[in-house]
Amino acid sequence: MPHVVVNINGKPYRMACDEGQETHLQALGERLDGYVTSLKGSVGEIGDQRLTVMAGVMATDALVEAEQRIAKMEAEVKDLRAQVEAQSATSVEANSETISQLNDATKAVNKIADRLKARPAE
Repeated sequence: MPHVVVNINGKPYRMACDEGQETHLQALGERLDGYVTSLKGSVGEIGDQRLTVMAGVMATDALVEAEQRIAKMEAEVKDLRAQVEAQSATSVEANSETISQLNDATKAVNKIADRLKARPAE
């Protein structure tokens, strides 16, 4: 199992991960370190443990907001799909009605043509 050293708040942490996930784990560590650095800039030195907990809460807040946006987008996609399906059904019905009307008109024209053919020449 591969290991990665992730630096958080200037301290190295050796972590294990699945094969092929090293780069991803490194990026996650850098992102968490970014939260910690941002907090240190705004609240100062408040202790490593508290700083790490606050950074974890910030990251979790960002995750929850992203999940809510995803849920909202999924609901919008569902609504749009329903609208498209309804429009498609309406279009099929309208096309069927138009085809039926064209068939009726064709029959009427053919009847008139048959009558004209059956008339004696003047």
